[in-house]
Formats: sequence, structure tokens, C-alpha cells
Amino acid sequence: MLLLCLLLIAVALCISLPATVAARTIGHRLHALDGAGVPGQVKAAPRRVPNTGGIAIFLGVALPMLGGLALGWGLLGESPSPAWLFEPLREHWPGIRARTTDAGVLLAGLALLHLMGLVDDRRPLGPYLKLVVMLGVAAFVAWRTETRLLMLLDVYPGGRWLSLALTVLWLGVVTNAFNFLDNMDGLSAGVAAVASAFFLLAAMINQQWFVGACLALLLGSVLGFLWFNFPRRGGATIFMGDSGSLVVGFLLGFLTARTTYYDPEAGIGEGLGGGWYVVFMPLVVLAVPLYDFVSVSLIRLWQGRSPFVGDLQHLSHRLVRRGLSKRAAVVVIYGLTAVTAIGGVSLGRLEAWQAVLVGVQTGLVLMVLAIEEYAGARERSRRMAAPAKTETEEIAAAASVEGPSA
Repeated sequence: MLLLCLLLIAVALCISLPATVAARTIGHRLHALDGAGVPGQVKAAPRRVPNTGGIAIFLGVALPMLGGLALGWGLLGESPSPAWLFEPLREHWPGIRARTTDAGVLLAGLALLHLMGLVDDRRPLGPYLKLVVMLGVAAFVAWRTETRLLMLLDVYPGGRWLSLALTVLWLGVVTNAFNFLDNMDGLSAGVAAVASAFFLLAAMINQQWFVGACLALLLGSVLGFLWFNFPRRGGATIFMGDSGSLVVGFLLGFLTARTTYYDPEAGIGEGLGGGWYVVFMPLVVLAVPLYDFVSVSLIRLWQGRSPFVGDLQHLSHRLVRRGLSKRAAVVVIYGLTAVTAIGGVSLGRLEAWQAVLVGVQTGLVLMVLAIEEYAGARERSRRMAAPAKTETEEIAAAASVEGPSA
């Protein structure tokens, strides 16, 4: 199945690459270009760049899933694993077929979010309508697929409903986090690729093939799109828009909730063995995207603004104001995501004291980042508040620093 997951990455990539080219061409012809956003939104000057890239990402995930559903429900029906199937697929066919209903429900939810994003990219719907639809889709998909973050709560009165509510909240937060990340060329797709790769590694280690297959499709899809979205010289030639960011965020949120992290009967380092702390793996892997989501929301609320109306105060923008180029800021965020993800993936193989170290490491990464940002913000405020110096004062100040000339 490892080979199959790698094959699915290639399949999604081969769909996403030409689909991105086609979406870009269609976007130009239909004038489906970057716009000014909703009233009150602050964003960079609109560029004549299509924001139709989400179509390619969705197709890269949806078409192979539809092919799998056709095999599971139609072509093969109730028949046992046929001899002509790819051997790793034949071995796991009964388990894969048992997940076809879940795959169909997930695909329906992704399609609805994708369509809403397409409409919103052309005519903004407003943040609260989108939030209601998003949470509604999350509740339906979580309920119909029996997907819950903390199923260990089921043994307590009301624990099942609490677990479901936490799952819906998680799906909403992760979906919005990647929607928020779509604020600079290559950022949301690149972070999604990094996170997907590490979650895929964890799924393969734990032999969770349904989750692994979906992550492989997502990884291949965002890589195909990223080829045209990465901030090269001249900038991206296509944006994903909400039609892509909502799909990416929701799928990552769902798959992390769907993954089984903890088996109390297994020993440390054996399969799903590890302590209960392993359930924090998604939080650790996605620590940087969640930091951006929380920090920019708090900044907006502190300023008396809606957290759902965009501006130029995201982590990427703050790094640029500290002196980084846009490309460097994007690559730094990729790197920070990889740093926390390495610790997150290892949680299932660690003793309790080692897991504490991973938690401390993740907290230190975010704390150092926050301290650096706070110091930079204070310095900018001090400079803006200081009265402008005259030319004579500037010359005198420079002379006092350099000392007397020879």
C-alpha cells in the first residue's frame, strides 16, 4: 500500500498540473480574476491573475475518488477482490470497499464547499453565511461518517455529543485557518503540502490506508497547483481562491479527525502505541497555521474589527514588515511548519517525558516567534511616534556615531 499511496500522489499531480493550466486559461477568458474582496476588506492591489486554481485542486482529489467509488459501488459490486487488481489494492480491497460510503459523503461535502467557494470568488457572499454553510457541512459529514476527534469520550454521559461538537469546531477552525493562509503567493498550498506529507507519513506508519490515500491525493493536487502559484519572479500566475482553500482546509481537518492515533492495548512504539498525548498530533503539526489564525483574529478583535474580514496583518505580512521578501516569508513559514510537524509525527513513538519535550519545543517555536513579532511591532510604533529629524540633526547624529574624521 505504500507504493499505492505514492502512485496516488502521481495520479493527482498528473490531473492537477494540466487542470491548473486549463483553469488559468478559462479564468483569463471569463475575466474570473482577483478582486477587491468584501466591503471593509484590506488587501493588496488586485492583480490580473485568475483565482480559479481551486478547480484544479478539487479535480485532483475528486476524480480519483470518483474512480474508486465506481469500482467499489458499480464495476465490482459485491464481488471479492478480482485477480486483475493491483496486488496491494487487492489485498486491502475489502477494507477499502467498506469505506466507500464515507468517501462518498466526504466527496459530497467537499463539492458543496468548492461550489460555495466558486460563487464567493465571483461575488462575495459575506463571512457569516460562509461560516454557517461550513459548519453545517462539517456537522453533516462528521455525523454521517461517524468521525469524531475524541471517541474515548463515548464512555461518559453526553460524551458522544461533546466529541461530535469538538469535531465540528475543529473542522471549522482548520478550514478557516487555511482560508486565512491564502494571503500570499504559494503560502496556503505550500503549507498544506508540508502538513499533508507529514500526516501521510504518520498514516502509513500506522497503516491507515483510507486516510493515507486521501492525503496522497491532496498532496499531489496541491503540488500540481503550487508549480504555478509559487512566488517566482513576476509572482504567481494563478490563485486558488476560496474554491481551493476551503477544500484544502476541510479535507485536512477531516482526515486528521478521521485518523486513529491511540490504541490503549498497544505498547509504546507498537503500531498505534503511545500515551493518550498522541491525540495532540494534529495540533502540533498544524501549530503554525493555527498560530496565524489565532493571532490575526485576536489582532482584529483588539482593533474592534470582525475577525472574518481580511486585512494585511497575517503572519506572512508581519514577517515582510520585519524585512523579509515575500518569497522568504513564505519559505520561513514552510520551514516552521516542518519543524513542528517532525515533532508531531513522532509523538506516537515516544515515552511521556519525551512527548513533553515535543510539546515544549512546539511552544518555544511559537513563543520565540511571538516575542520577535512583538518586539518588531513596538519598534515600528516607536519610530512612527518619534518626531522627524531635520537634516542638520541627522548629520549631527551620524557624526556622533562615526566620531571625528581623520
